[in-house]
Amino acid sequence: MRGRSLNTGFLAAALLMLAVLAWLFMLVPSEDGVREWTESLNPGGWMAWTLPTALFFWVIAALLLVFTWLAIRSPETPRRGILGIWTTRGDRLFISLLGSAFINLAWLGFGGMPAWGGLILSLIYAAAVFRWV
Repeated sequence: MRGRSLNTGFLAAALLMLAVLAWLFMLVPSEDGVREWTESLNPGGWMAWTLPTALFFWVIAALLLVFTWLAIRSPETPRRGILGIWTTRGDRLFISLLGSAFINLAWLGFGGMPAWGGLILSLIYAAAVFRWV
């Protein structure tokens, strides 16, 4: 019974996340039917929330939700990776997010725009962390 209610709770959380995602896309300003993806979602607000910024935080929240569900459904024992430290899935997620932040900052500092190259490098780095760390 506990597993069933747990799955129901996570399903409700997933549906809420999808509703938030749909709401974010509805907030994108449009002019003459053309979406302005980099325009502020909150004109005149104290912070320039754009769709890419909001999607970044949405992805982090979704990852935390998925990793929480995975930790409850199939608990993991720590494993020792190439760095010689014991890590779990959550540790590897944190290491990959932290490293990705530095990769993207370095990309912007040395390479400039567009930032797609930094994103691709970050995804490769995250895959390597989950595989070998």
